[in-house]
Amino acid sequence: MTRLARLLCLVALLALAAAPAAATAAQPRASFNDLEDEVMCDVCGVPLNIAESPRAEQQRQEIKGMIARGMTKKEIKAELVARYGPSILATPEDHGFELAAYLVPIAAVLAALAALAIALPRWRRRRPGPGDDEDDAPALSAADRRRLDEDMARFGA
Repeated sequence: MTRLARLLCLVALLALAAAPAAATAAQPRASFNDLEDEVMCDVCGVPLNIAESPRAEQQRQEIKGMIARGMTKKEIKAELVARYGPSILATPEDHGFELAAYLVPIAAVLAALAALAIALPRWRRRRPGPGDDEDDAPALSAADRRRLDEDMARFGA
C-alpha cells in the first residue's frame, strides 16, 4: 500500500468514527412522555397527561405527528405556542415576568422561614416556663384572697 492510500484509509476511518459523535451532538429526539405533562389541553385547561377530552386526544396525535417528523422538544413547544399562544404550556417560560412564577413563591417561603427563625427565640424568652419566679404576678386583694380560699375549699383542693 502506498503512503497516500494509507492516509486516505486513516481519514476514512476517522470520518466513520466521528459520524456517531456528530449524530449524538444533534438535538435529541423529543419524547411524547416528556412533553405530555408540559403541554396543556387548550379546551380543558389541564395538562395533557391527565386530560380526557376528545380535544386532548387530538392534541396528543398532533404532538406525536411532530415527533414523527423529527422535531425536537423545543421546536414542538415553539410550534404549539405559535398556534395556541403561551397559555398552551403548563410551565412558564424561564425568562422575564414568567420567571417570577417560580421565584416569588420560593422567596415568600424563605422569608417566612427567616421570620420564624427570628421570632421563635423571642417568643420563647417572653413566655414564663415551669419553675419561673412569679414575682411579676399582681398581688391579690384581701377580698380576692378570701374568695380564692373559699373556692379551693369548696372544690376539695
